[in-house]
Amino acid sequence: MFDHIRRSLRRHWPLLLAAAVLAGYWLLPISGQVVVTMGPGGQTPAYPQMRCDGEALLVTDTVPWAYVLVTVNGEASQPEKWWQGPGGTWTWQWPLPREAVAAGADISFYHDCHTGCIERGRAALSRPPTPEPAGLPTKLGVAFANPERDWHGRAAWDVELTYCRPGDQAYWSVDSLAARVYQATARGLRVLVRVAYAPGQSLPPMGDYGALSEYVGYMQRLARDERLRGVYGYIVGSGYNALDANTLAPGQAVGPAWYARLFNGYGEAPARTDNVVQAVRRANPQARVLVGPVRPWVADQGEGAAPWLDYMQCLVAALDEGARAKAAAGIALAAPDGFALQAPGRPEAPELAGRPAAEEPATDLKRAAWQGAQAGFRVYRDWLAIINAYPTTRGLPAYITSTNTYAPDDGAPPAQNYRRGWLSAALAEVEAEPQVQALVWFLDGPLGDTQWDAFSLSRRLGHVAEAADEFDALLQR
Repeated sequence: MFDHIRRSLRRHWPLLLAAAVLAGYWLLPISGQVVVTMGPGGQTPAYPQMRCDGEALLVTDTVPWAYVLVTVNGEASQPEKWWQGPGGTWTWQWPLPREAVAAGADISFYHDCHTGCIERGRAALSRPPTPEPAGLPTKLGVAFANPERDWHGRAAWDVELTYCRPGDQAYWSVDSLAARVYQATARGLRVLVRVAYAPGQSLPPMGDYGALSEYVGYMQRLARDERLRGVYGYIVGSGYNALDANTLAPGQAVGPAWYARLFNGYGEAPARTDNVVQAVRRANPQARVLVGPVRPWVADQGEGAAPWLDYMQCLVAALDEGARAKAAAGIALAAPDGFALQAPGRPEAPELAGRPAAEEPATDLKRAAWQGAQAGFRVYRDWLAIINAYPTTRGLPAYITSTNTYAPDDGAPPAQNYRRGWLSAALAEVEAEPQVQALVWFLDGPLGDTQWDAFSLSRRLGHVAEAADEFDALLQR
């Protein structure tokens, strides 16, 4: 019997050791440290080694990694200096304020961050912040979640944004995005990331293959970056049918065929892989890729009664054709994983005909001038009807990633026209529609400027204060 136990221990000692390390994590003294190295199983390697020296963090490894950084509670930091040491080792040094250690520091060491950070090791100094346990899911969410918001234990949605070309706006860089994702997922939120090409330019200009390659490469980098492994899904652009989302090249506005070319290679030989879906799936097979929302009630492209619906029809048809062409060539998984939608409300629509403004989300507002197209929140039904008309997109989950009571052709912001009860009615509407997974208010904020104050739940200007109170109450149902 004892021989059997000894043989079992020899076979399973690596697992027992790992379990002991993890179990002991929470028993560490304030000055304790645990390093977990990432890589193949087997004997636990001695490197990387992490240690504190005054207000400096030193990381030593046996590989001269390039493009390294550490994160401290999700915040990225570049090394101050590095040097080669004895025995074929290299050491990097970062600043590490004592207050960060005293408060509890969750530290990770990454390399090759120019193509998507790969985690090499992690350490816990003192007792790091404890992630909130997953709460009850809700379809409610916000764009740009305020880190101070009380979610009342609900697993809600947060929509974030990053630019392939952020310029000098560091807030939209991948490092800043990774910090926000860390904060949001630690609070139990499900994060969707909208990926745009540049400020004022949602996606690469039509026909610009250099920009297309740059964008596809950035998407692949995001999918590969292990700091972003908590991201629920990536949204490819937003509102690209509008000219104000094509400001870098107004004469090369993103059309449906170009969008589908970027997304899944529509119109090219099936063997080509320079498209978003295939690049992301190569880097991270678990990542979801969502079609970005078409902006409703915008006639910048097309001349029909409802050009936004014509655009969506052509777009989904092209995506379907692209996915089926890949499938016919033996290449699977080229269809999207879902669709992001914009569904603003119109509480002052004349079609309400005297009904309370709060009932607008549950009311068909079919505008005669648009040949019966929905003029209010139920535009989401127009979007779903198109999505469900094609075999490779039928039934795919939809996420309303932008809603409020601002209609671009009316111009009144929520601070002016929101009416109490509207958000409750909108949530009841989508809770009755299984295909819709999220209802995201644009936005929470603040983002550091005043541009969106009249929309911000956190700023609470005008009637948005009523929306903010209602949002909070809905989380507590």
